[in-house]
Amino acid sequence: MVIGVPRESRPQEKRVGLTPSAVGHLIASSHEVVVERDAGIGAHFTDLDFERAGALIVYDREEAYRRADVVCRVGPVPSDEIALLRRRSTVCAFHSLAVAPRNDVRRLMELETTLVGYEIIRDEERELPVLEPLSEMAGQLSIHVAARLLQSDIGGRGTLLGTVPGVPPPTVLVLGGGSVGGSAARMALATGAHVIVIDRDVRVLRRLTRELGGRLVTAIPGESRLARFVAIADVVVGAVLEPGARAPFLVSEEMVTGMKPGSVVIDVSIDQGGCFETSRPTTLDDPWYVVDGVVHYCVPNMTANLARTASRALTNSCLPYVVRLADDGVAEACRRDPGLASGIYLYRGQVVAAGAAETLGMAFEPLEGLLGEGSGGALAR
Repeated sequence: MVIGVPRESRPQEKRVGLTPSAVGHLIASSHEVVVERDAGIGAHFTDLDFERAGALIVYDREEAYRRADVVCRVGPVPSDEIALLRRRSTVCAFHSLAVAPRNDVRRLMELETTLVGYEIIRDEERELPVLEPLSEMAGQLSIHVAARLLQSDIGGRGTLLGTVPGVPPPTVLVLGGGSVGGSAARMALATGAHVIVIDRDVRVLRRLTRELGGRLVTAIPGESRLARFVAIADVVVGAVLEPGARAPFLVSEEMVTGMKPGSVVIDVSIDQGGCFETSRPTTLDDPWYVVDGVVHYCVPNMTANLARTASRALTNSCLPYVVRLADDGVAEACRRDPGLASGIYLYRGQVVAAGAAETLGMAFEPLEGLLGEGSGGALAR
């Protein structure tokens, strides 16, 4: 099997789909790996590092796509690169298909592409093993970013995300207690902030309360309760996840208008559409904007600012699934691993993820019924 690693082209995207150590593992398993020139340079992995691991460096992005049975990326295939894909190839990435441009999805369907969404792969415990490490990173990073945006020169409230004797601590409100939210809550508590976590699952809140020794306030969401908490917060971190579907709006524009001037919104859910009505995607080049005096940070690929750590974390978690796909092909790998099967958005051009199909308004086909079809195609075994 040939695995292709193109260079990411989103602005300031410095992560890479596979690290040299992952390439070495695939080469040792008798697979071929082609890596686009300078694909890892932003994460300080050189072409020589990849060559020493056994990869072939190619100097044309199209070649990294055309030669590959399986393409390993970080973000979705950009609109202007879809035409470079081989028909019936497989693309592994964080696709966020529910908020993808519909025209891009249709073009991928026409190419009979199989899309493996890292963000919806589940393990035996129904956890999200590939998404989780980057979610934990994003949660920690959100507090670092909030601390910077609270400073006066940005337009923030001029509040220290820390403790000063005689001065009340700032309040950090976290929406969602999963991997992102839990990580953000731990980091915020470490600064000495007053932390409130809202989640609809009381079991999640109970776990966080036990783990953090009752040092945070927890609550079940309700519109009036949420509005009260948002109004007193210095920082609100949006960490809401509906795997495979668009994130729900929890915070209305009216609630944002009622926030304190100079307070900060960090919408980590923006890669799934965002959970604030006032959110819109930004970039690492121009990461924040102000609405009604409230500073908003809505960067979908925020961990790209920690490119080396993020690339290594991604590789550690995704490599077993990439190896399985390369060794067995998509159909057999999905038959053997239901968790991997749950991570398929498109199978040979057909939408097999129910949440994405509903959001996109497209026909849904159960994967189980398609896996029994003919054995044609480069990935069938």
